[in-house]
Amino acid sequence: MDETADPAPVTPAERSSELLGYPPDARLLIVNCDDFGMYPAINAAVIESIEEGIATSCSLMAPCPAAPQAMELLRRRPRIPFGIHLTLMCDMPDIRWGPMAAKERVPSLLDPAGELFSPTPAGRAALLGQARPDEIELEFRAQIDAVADAGLTPAHLDFHCLADGGRDDILDLTVMLAAEYGLAVRVWLEPARRTMRRRGLPVTDNEFLDSFSLGIEGKAAQYAQMLRDLSAGLNEWAVHPSLGNEESQAIDSGWPVRRTDYEFLTSPQARDVLQQEDITVIDYRTIQQVWSQNTGPR
Repeated sequence: MDETADPAPVTPAERSSELLGYPPDARLLIVNCDDFGMYPAINAAVIESIEEGIATSCSLMAPCPAAPQAMELLRRRPRIPFGIHLTLMCDMPDIRWGPMAAKERVPSLLDPAGELFSPTPAGRAALLGQARPDEIELEFRAQIDAVADAGLTPAHLDFHCLADGGRDDILDLTVMLAAEYGLAVRVWLEPARRTMRRRGLPVTDNEFLDSFSLGIEGKAAQYAQMLRDLSAGLNEWAVHPSLGNEESQAIDSGWPVRRTDYEFLTSPQARDVLQQEDITVIDYRTIQQVWSQNTGPR
């Protein structure tokens, strides 16, 4: 939820949409629901946003309290594409979660109280200043393997509250894990975005949207205008739907952002604008195919 940097658009010859086999003027959009598994009202809204709305995929937070419910929902819906929202931070003080690896095996990922850091500027700086690469790998593998052990097959990896991992070596590690497991990675900051595209790995071509960066008032009109103004190439929106019910309001200060996301994603207006604008919505399985081809064994 801290993604704020704006990558510059790329020239047509560099567009990832063309790596995916689309014409230069195609407007592609991934609408990915982050934070799946955080709590039940998010789980319900994510499923509805995909099955009844315009969302195309979601990202599962394996360490969170409602992750078992989320995994069961995915098992019952094998057609829903999803990724793993790699999680090294806990931003919900009322529903805390910890690492999936045993705490004694990943001490550099923990704050002085022995918990995951909060994603405040100070918390991020402290985590990134002390986290050991071998312990990050241990935790990331634990999260990926938990999903695999549940009989589920993800399409991509992305990060919770750490943009492109927060450090170059963390992103490099994640790309390595993606190659091993046959997955794609969400990459949207420069210079990594340019680097991936040079390797033939599709990533967003234009400004990446984190829905926590939008205002609440008039959000539906804002979203509709963003669809009308969507640039050619591969675009991605990271949205955060929740029902915004009493449960949400009791535990999550961000519930108004999530509720307004949910309302737009499931609205007739959203579907109508997509159709009017001839926007092609895709999910990470399309990107995963190209990543697997270009990062797999030679």
